[in-house]
Amino acid sequence: MPSAADDIAEAIDASGGALRFDRFVDLALYGPHGFYTATGRAGRRGDFITSPEVGPLFGTLIARWIATEWRRLGEPDDFTIVEFGAGPGTLARSIMSAWENDVMPRYVAVEVSADQRTSHPEHVESTGTAPSGPLRGVVIANELLDNLPFRLLVFDGGWREAHVARSGDRLVEVLHPIDDDLPGWLPASAPHGARVPWQQAAHHWVVGAQRMLAAGTVLAIDYVTPTTAQLAAMPWREWLRTYRGHERGAHYLADPGGQDITAQVALDQLPSTDTVRTQAQLLQLLGIDDLVDEGRAAWQAAAAAPTVAAMRMRSRIREAEALLDPSGLGGFHALTFSVPLPDAHSVPLASPRVI
Repeated sequence: MPSAADDIAEAIDASGGALRFDRFVDLALYGPHGFYTATGRAGRRGDFITSPEVGPLFGTLIARWIATEWRRLGEPDDFTIVEFGAGPGTLARSIMSAWENDVMPRYVAVEVSADQRTSHPEHVESTGTAPSGPLRGVVIANELLDNLPFRLLVFDGGWREAHVARSGDRLVEVLHPIDDDLPGWLPASAPHGARVPWQQAAHHWVVGAQRMLAAGTVLAIDYVTPTTAQLAAMPWREWLRTYRGHERGAHYLADPGGQDITAQVALDQLPSTDTVRTQAQLLQLLGIDDLVDEGRAAWQAAAAAPTVAAMRMRSRIREAEALLDPSGLGGFHALTFSVPLPDAHSVPLASPRVI
């Protein structure tokens, strides 16, 4: 039966014996037999828990942020929410359930896995590709940037680039000279063997998301390190990780297609942000404490004869603890990248915004 390892071996041969690292990651995660194409997914029965899988509280708060953006844009009838990396639709379901305004937005859930798209709620547009613009609205991505393929640079007396080759039945890493000009964020020197990601795909995704919008905001939530130099100073296993079945996985070259490969996002490699907050700070600004207090009061009122609704309200306490944990999800960062309104008033757009 064909596997991601077979796809990678074929690509290595087609590339003359060595495959650039980002192309290896792309095949291992998103190729015909890649991790996300086949079995990989978030959730308690999946491989990792993200904020939407903790419970509906996260989606309720993100819906508040989206509603604020909708009002800022003048409450347009064509307001669109685009979620990338939508997985099985957990966040989409929570956001749309929490939407409290009369005008229901268009919701586009983008997910490359056809299998996961079968779980998307009926009231969203489920697709494997990005919608065309220009759109007025928001683009959101929760834990997407860390999963986009990245190049891998290694300091060996100077910076060199990792490629993947074959040695018998094993995949091995080989270092080649870097074909492109060295980027400005790359430190001039580093400890021998230091590694850093070159996150071109993450940079290009942000640029593309901004170009999709005629007016609105891109919100990306992920685990972030301010500078690439900080990553170079870390043991590489701290920022380059694999996951499978809620546990840390094997070496990133082992079992391609059978485990997630993820990298800490280097903020200095992305376009300029408008705001950078921790997830905890964002959720507190959106009123998580008030919702928890409301849930606690509802549970206390119904504790003598609890109902399903009261138990859902009580769950907000547990959900908030996980979402605000500074050593976990609360320590993630929320990045915004805005696309300004064409003028001071919300009026129909005469033409697409050109960047």
